[in-house]
Amino acid sequence: MRSFTHINARTVDEACGLLKRYKGKAVLNAGGTDLLSTLKGEHLFDYPEAVLNIKTIPDLDYIREDGYALKIGALAKLSDIVKSPVLKERYKVLVEAAHSVATPQVRNVATLGGNLCQDVRCWYYRYPRTLGGPIACLRKGNGPCRAVSGDNRYHAIMQAKKCFAVCPSDTAIALAALNGQVRIAGPKGERTIAVSDFFSPMGNALERGEMVREIEVPRITGPVKQTFLKFILRKPVDFAIVSVASVITMEGGVCAEARIALGAVAAGPARAKKAEEVLKGRPIDGDSAAEAAEQATSG
Repeated sequence: MRSFTHINARTVDEACGLLKRYKGKAVLNAGGTDLLSTLKGEHLFDYPEAVLNIKTIPDLDYIREDGYALKIGALAKLSDIVKSPVLKERYKVLVEAAHSVATPQVRNVATLGGNLCQDVRCWYYRYPRTLGGPIACLRKGNGPCRAVSGDNRYHAIMQAKKCFAVCPSDTAIALAALNGQVRIAGPKGERTIAVSDFFSPMGNALERGEMVREIEVPRITGPVKQTFLKFILRKPVDFAIVSVASVITMEGGVCAEARIALGAVAAGPARAKKAEEVLKGRPIDGDSAAEAAEQATSG
């Protein structure tokens, strides 16, 4: 790795202030499972002048629930999410998504905020400098999206524009199905954005000087069926080729509400709205599931 200034941030405000002061030349380090490989691989054009360690910010790793919402600090580790009794009881889909990430060693250091903010895995974007790279592409500010005319087996099949890399975060898919919100801190104060809207084809919603502080999910009180499924080639360590998170509320034997989010097919979690509509008011059986599956990728 090249040289950089390393700073231990003590508060969220300090971290945001440093991000703003370095004018895009500083990066945050939480678990570091994505950042360190990025720094070692040198596949991007710009190298940071400073790495800001946010693990030194106290009390940002909480998992708690009140009468209105589930709140998870950005530094909560994926392993703690997997083990949380509250999440196991009422937010099973998030537990399953977190458990599907990488290996136990990675989950022991990786954070929820980091999993949401990790960079895309596109092989053109991450092509290593040591093998003749980096390859110019639109996401790096120079050139077209190479996947359009090149090898695009694992790129977006829907909602793509400019860049066709897909959202690599498994927890984002589960949080989208749970109607999760991301609370963002920055120089201008705090703001909240839906997890589904946090991602865009060219990056995420964070502006200069901002960082994810908390993830909030509406409290689940009634009986709800939840599932996260992930298709991968190299079990259990790979990124999804496709995934789906579903949160289904049943009343009187029929579906009262359905929230279905598709993963690894778009720049962010893709809500399968047509599939959700197909299921409402019907029992969940082979026929309704098959019709919903057809509608999930219609168009």
